[in-house]
Amino acid sequence: MKAAVLNEFGSVEKFEILDVPTPKPGLDEVLVKVMATSVNPLDFQVRRGDYKNELQLPVITGHDVSGVIVEIGAGVKNFKVGDEVYYTPEIFNGQGSYAEYHVAKEAIIGIKPKNVSHLEAATFPLAAGTAWEMLYTRAQLKINQTILIHGGAGGVGIPTIQMAKAMGAVVYTTARAVHHDFLKGLGADHVIDYEKEDYIDAILKLTNNQGVDVVIDTIGGNTLADSGKILSQLGQVVTIVDIEKPQNLIHAWGKNATYHFVFTRQSRNKLDELTKLIEDGKLKPVLNKVFPLSEIGKAHSLLEFKEGDKNFYGKIGIQIGDF
Repeated sequence: MKAAVLNEFGSVEKFEILDVPTPKPGLDEVLVKVMATSVNPLDFQVRRGDYKNELQLPVITGHDVSGVIVEIGAGVKNFKVGDEVYYTPEIFNGQGSYAEYHVAKEAIIGIKPKNVSHLEAATFPLAAGTAWEMLYTRAQLKINQTILIHGGAGGVGIPTIQMAKAMGAVVYTTARAVHHDFLKGLGADHVIDYEKEDYIDAILKLTNNQGVDVVIDTIGGNTLADSGKILSQLGQVVTIVDIEKPQNLIHAWGKNATYHFVFTRQSRNKLDELTKLIEDGKLKPVLNKVFPLSEIGKAHSLLEFKEGDKNFYGKIGIQIGDF
């Protein structure tokens, strides 16, 4: 099979499209013909070596799969050959999705939503799965609660806005002015232009100094420390960003705040819940550009550096199989 292989970490030029052996499914595993994958910030972080201690070279990376089961291993009970499935491969444990075939445990895969294409389905598992875990599992967001989602136009921000609105929350988000109409169309009630105004001042003004019940951090920096300034009493902060340096959480202490640190986990139940949202039209794909596997380097460059395009938003799809 063809695969994008990293023999060393570094720039996008380190990807090599090579012929490698097709894997075989073992106990409780299925072999999936990969039709599409997508590119996430985690993907370029892995490629450049941010997690080099977690991986052994050479490695096939990639963290989203949408495809068709072509073979089942012993013990598989819930899936059959021909099923269309989508999922996130086990991160740092085995082969990733930048290949024509992938083997996965049946416990982490779900049936692909019927109303979206493989390219669209591949935009969901990692990003929307992370959003699900932040909102449903950790924050347990409730109707009429207020939530601030940092980085609303990002790959995780987009599904988080849609899910929060579907849960009945009042949604605030930050983004460049060029993205405001788009994000309001997704369900955001208020969009703050972080380039022109301080989001702390904006939130306090919009909430009459009450603050928000939940802050979602997808951007890092000083967000953990500053979130305490805009939390309501018993507020929560959920972050998916690695902490590079200690931060003073004195403001959060005064709010009796709860902090959640999320590194997404794989499960069929989560995918089944996402499928319901997608098929009900409450969670929609935002697919910006599509590249073939042979141009995986270009796709990484676009997401990582935007190639001067500060207006870019949404997900990048990688078509692998023939639809």
